[in-house]
Amino acid sequence: MQTIQDVMTRDVQSIAPTDTVRRAAQMMDEFNVGSIPVCDGDKLVGMITDRDITVRSTAAGQAPETTRVGDIMSTDVRTCYSSQSVDEVLGQMGNVQIRRVPVVDQTSHSLVGIVSLGDMATKQSKGIEQALEEISAPSEPDRAQSH
Repeated sequence: MQTIQDVMTRDVQSIAPTDTVRRAAQMMDEFNVGSIPVCDGDKLVGMITDRDITVRSTAAGQAPETTRVGDIMSTDVRTCYSSQSVDEVLGQMGNVQIRRVPVVDQTSHSLVGIVSLGDMATKQSKGIEQALEEISAPSEPDRAQSH
């Protein structure tokens, strides 16, 4: 059985919740990524995505130089452990339609890596088609009004 530790990326860049949205966007550009784990020290507290920046910050007219990552990050983050099976995590990714999952230490819950659909596709093929189909299925737009 292949585990997450066999396919995950270990050298993960993170950002602090006190950093600015501009810094998050610069990091995304620099590392060519669309999401960055948000850590308070070594503890994972959220994720910030390019979509968070666009929808939660820019669309709301917030200034990227003064808006903090912690103000717009997603806090309901799905995580996994390095000891979990690739198949189990692939299934979870498909169920919730996400392409990246932070890997946290089972005891301390500190960030130890990240695993992406791409990592799994290049290092493991079983189950990838089903997960990709589920992740890519169209979802209904969120039309909720936030005030």
